[in-house]
Amino acid sequence: MPSSFRPADTGLRTHLFQLIFESDTRSAKAFDIALISLILISVAVVMLDSVPQLHARFAVLFDVLEWAFTLVFSLELALRLYCLDRPWRYLKSFYGVIDLLSILPTWLGLLIPGAQSLLVVRVLRVLRVFRVLRLMEFVSEGRILMQALQRSQRKVLLFLSTILMLVVVFGSLVYLIEPPESGFTSIPKALYWAIVTLTTVGYGDIAPITPLGQFVSSIVMILGYAILAVPTGVFSAEMIRSVREERYSDEACPGCGHEGHERDARYCRRCGSWLDEEHPDPNAPAAATASDMDT
Repeated sequence: MPSSFRPADTGLRTHLFQLIFESDTRSAKAFDIALISLILISVAVVMLDSVPQLHARFAVLFDVLEWAFTLVFSLELALRLYCLDRPWRYLKSFYGVIDLLSILPTWLGLLIPGAQSLLVVRVLRVLRVFRVLRLMEFVSEGRILMQALQRSQRKVLLFLSTILMLVVVFGSLVYLIEPPESGFTSIPKALYWAIVTLTTVGYGDIAPITPLGQFVSSIVMILGYAILAVPTGVFSAEMIRSVREERYSDEACPGCGHEGHERDARYCRRCGSWLDEEHPDPNAPAAATASDMDT
């Protein structure tokens, strides 16, 4: 539960707050699981309604179900705002925006035909399952992933800049080589071909027909296979670094100076010295008292 969200007062609002925003009790978990189930069912209804054959047969049923889901989610959002001391703060949060977007398309559908297709945004509300099931290990893994992305962003940007330059160079080159009847009628079309070829997608809707153009295509294809390994290696290295920093500490052993111990380690794996300097070693012999020394 975010620390910025607080119940409006004691009594009914507090009970609603504990039911809706917390997941420590059985009833709160049941509420969240029921809500997630409704979200998944409503998204499935939207998807099925997009199939022409099903829409022709069950259009009325789909409309009734959609309005039922919308009324339930609208009531749920109203209860969330009712039990908070600062409802506008929740509306500006990530989940508040998602909750609002999940009901707006149906109401907008009264004014804008086709707006109901935006209801698939409801699937984002399933993110609440992380709070319900207390899957903190996934949160930790997500933090490691974000750290790796942040550390490798400069290398990735440099890689993307290189890719863009190669696309412009080879696309312009093939545009100059190939005749218009081959499909390269403009530089943007040639750039599209260069992107498709360099990424090894190969749609085949446009291809060089001259021997020189095909030779350039071969070079671009080989470069595409060689380049694909670069971002993977960069990101993998940063992931390994983030995992090591998450698991291992850089604290040096006071006995031998060895580093790289696990964060929950208490003794040095090399010399056996006690690592936690803030707390005494429980297995260390007690200091001699004055009476012991006199004896």
